[in-house]
Amino acid sequence: MTQAVVNIVDLCVRRWRVTILVGALLLVACAFYAATRFSINTDIQTLVSQNLPWHQRQVELSKAFPQKGISVVVTATTPENADVATDELAQRLKENPGLFRDLVQPDSGEFFERNSLLLGSTADVQRTAEGLSRARRFLEALAADPTLRGAVDVLGSAAQAVAAGRLKLEQLGWPLSLTRKVLDGVLANKPAFFSWQELLQGHALAENQSRHFIEIAPKLDFKALQPGRAATEAIRKAASDLQLKQRFGAEISLTGEVPMNDDQFSVIRSSAVRDTLTALIGVLVILWLALRSFRLIAAVFFSLAVGLAATAALGLLMVGSFNLISIAFFVLFVGLGVDFGIQFSVRYRTERHELDNLRHALRCAAHKAGAPLALAAAATAIGFFAFLPTDYRGLSELGLIAGFGMLIAFACSITLVPAMLTALNPPGESAAVGFKWLAPVDAFLQRHRIAVIVGTILVVLAGTPRLFHLPFDFNPVDLQKSNSPSVVTYRKLQSEPETNGNDAEVLAGSQQQADLIAKRLSSLPEVARVMTLTNFIPTDQEQKLAAIHAADRAIGPALNPRGKRPAPNDEDTVNALRSTAQTLLKVATGASGAVGDDARAVASQLDQLASASADIRRKADAAVVPSLNHDLDRLRKTLSAQPVTRERLPADLVRDWQLQDGRARVQALAKGDANNVDVLRKFAEAVLTAEPAAAGAAVSYYESARTVTRAFVEAGIMALVAIAILLAIALRRITDVLLTLIPLLVAGALTLELSVLLGPQLNFANIIALPLLLGVGVAFKIYYIMAWRAGKTGLLQSTLTRAVVFSAMTNAAAFGSMWASNYPGMSSMGKMMALALACTMAAAVLFQPVLMGQPRQIKPHAEVPPLREAAE
Repeated sequence: MTQAVVNIVDLCVRRWRVTILVGALLLVACAFYAATRFSINTDIQTLVSQNLPWHQRQVELSKAFPQKGISVVVTATTPENADVATDELAQRLKENPGLFRDLVQPDSGEFFERNSLLLGSTADVQRTAEGLSRARRFLEALAADPTLRGAVDVLGSAAQAVAAGRLKLEQLGWPLSLTRKVLDGVLANKPAFFSWQELLQGHALAENQSRHFIEIAPKLDFKALQPGRAATEAIRKAASDLQLKQRFGAEISLTGEVPMNDDQFSVIRSSAVRDTLTALIGVLVILWLALRSFRLIAAVFFSLAVGLAATAALGLLMVGSFNLISIAFFVLFVGLGVDFGIQFSVRYRTERHELDNLRHALRCAAHKAGAPLALAAAATAIGFFAFLPTDYRGLSELGLIAGFGMLIAFACSITLVPAMLTALNPPGESAAVGFKWLAPVDAFLQRHRIAVIVGTILVVLAGTPRLFHLPFDFNPVDLQKSNSPSVVTYRKLQSEPETNGNDAEVLAGSQQQADLIAKRLSSLPEVARVMTLTNFIPTDQEQKLAAIHAADRAIGPALNPRGKRPAPNDEDTVNALRSTAQTLLKVATGASGAVGDDARAVASQLDQLASASADIRRKADAAVVPSLNHDLDRLRKTLSAQPVTRERLPADLVRDWQLQDGRARVQALAKGDANNVDVLRKFAEAVLTAEPAAAGAAVSYYESARTVTRAFVEAGIMALVAIAILLAIALRRITDVLLTLIPLLVAGALTLELSVLLGPQLNFANIIALPLLLGVGVAFKIYYIMAWRAGKTGLLQSTLTRAVVFSAMTNAAAFGSMWASNYPGMSSMGKMMALALACTMAAAVLFQPVLMGQPRQIKPHAEVPPLREAAE
């Protein structure tokens, strides 16, 4: 191998013009191919093997009941406004089938408006029916005059009842409080809306009563970095065109898999250029510190550019498009690929200090560094190739690309670097290369060799129990930017058991089987709620309908009066305002407390409204009347409810829960904080124990984590075995193989132990730091074992350590740029890679030389014949 590398360097030095020309052409051709064919497959479902049982269950469930992908959350100031805004937006979006394949309103619309009472408890139905009967006169007056005048007259009638002693002023406390708040907004020319539902409830409503959802299945373009961007922009445009904010005070927020992934990809795109430039600048600075020559830097950088372009082109040729994991090869190549160039260049600098002839120095550098570089490249490539057979397809493709990338980087370092150095002809080195000032440390470590070895092993063994508690964060949402709009909405919904999206689902053969599964799952302490289609068919319908029909007989005529009052003109409204203001002021005289204050304030506000312009009164009318008409219409629908059967359920609702062939869906939601990984893990384990055929988001996250960790364990074992075999063939001594692998194992154990103590937790993104540990660790340790076998002493102060340190620093620059990324997943990768790099460096530079001890035989390198000049 040594002679082969020397011959290649010899040839490239003699034919440097041809070599550089071929490299330049390769750079242009590969860069053009990569630029024109570059694509990222952003479908995260393709990151794991399609043949896994749990993945097949999820695919089957998704085919039967396709995931909608986008959840539109409509939140308004009142329940009435939320109803109307949701209905209008849903209707507008249905008019665009080119972008939206399917759309449902899972908690609003005609069915829920008509059957809202039936879907409640029997006690609630009876209590509501009795309350409606008592409010007959109040409802009759509003139905006869559903205007601002009518609403004000009703308040005036209530005030007159207080004056007559039929009511107490305290009984008007809630209506007066609501009225005061709304009139404050109207008179201040701010958005204001009156909720009649809130008035009837007698207390402030929960936030979820003024919120509805629209579930949408968009058409996605996976060739785009943000596949759902067209759909999400169309939703926001529709909300803007409908003026939902201005008309109803409605806020539209999007969450779900599609907008969350799009937000994630947007962050990646926005930070990619900055992170790449940061890495390149950092690498250039460190190359200057290591090589101290712009000509040497130009040689290494040209080799790096050609290798990167060639690897990108080859990667696209092999896999078609990068995925969200394999795209990390760019940073990996910059960090790892430059190592070979630095090793060769630093070795050249040492030889150049001793030899005045540039070409002879290059030949000597090839002779001394060729075999270690070749063995390191082969071992690093094998480490990456070991990930090919795993079920984690994202990592498997990364391993394929990065493995070939290491071989390409090695080839470029022994061809293009010598050719460029020949062309640029840098001056000789005036001083020796190395860290002579570390000689005392070198001597100290060798004198206390046993203590250092025993101490290191004891420290690692002491932390070993922590590996049994190694956490793995399998919630992919934790990898996304926390303040992105879709994640903020998601987190808010996750705090409520009924709206958290981390569910478990089962595809049952029939509705009867689905109900049995639901009964079984609902008994689990980890489960908060279980839903099937049966939940939309109310129980105890006879009792509920009897109460509803009794209320209809009592107040139905009042809701549909034969004679309505003529529509008022502005003067009629002003008169009603002044009359009610006078009555309120009269009954409030002498009253104390909050109710008295509210009564006097409302009386004053009504006077101000009467004296204001007609435009202000029209705004008051808009704040009160639309919600009144909405609630009166809804009440009429509710009181006309009919028995709900499977056949009477809306078609789109049924389609979400049961197929035409009878198969049905069961949905279970976790109890507790669904943002807590431990809660999700226990929930998924409990559901899978009770129902092994379960799928759904929580199960997929949990099973993905198991798949990924298993893939890394399998790949790590295969990589270590393959590297051990390669080292055994190359080194031919079991002790030398162990001297290479033991520091690698120490670095790996220390990295994982420190991640438990200091963080970050392992996750789907940063776990790729482990193949980095293999790649960097094997290369560094091979350099030291080969130098030791060649009889080299004082390794800590040697040229080799200088090359290793600066190579590690280039890695640190690349990973540091990742650490600073705006994308939390990428930042997490950078943190874990930095930790792995620090442990690897410590094991290679400080522990391995001590472990090896003094060389078996101290001898100089064999003399290298001078480079032939005949080719000139």
